[in-house]
Amino acid sequence: MTRRPAGRTVLLAAAELLAWWVALALLWLVLVSTVDTLERIVGASCAALGALLARAGRRAVTWR
Repeated sequence: MTRRPAGRTVLLAAAELLAWWVALALLWLVLVSTVDTLERIVGASCAALGALLARAGRRAVTWR
């Protein structure tokens, strides 16, 4: 098993979280009818939580 440098691992984790967040935020925007400031904050927060859970779930399945 090869080990990655710590900086690269952090960068890959951040990129994966960002990708999940963008996908979930876009899905939320498609499903919501009106958008005001509070809804944007709630939607971004829920997308961030969903991104963390998606990464944790993927890591649990792939053992990385």
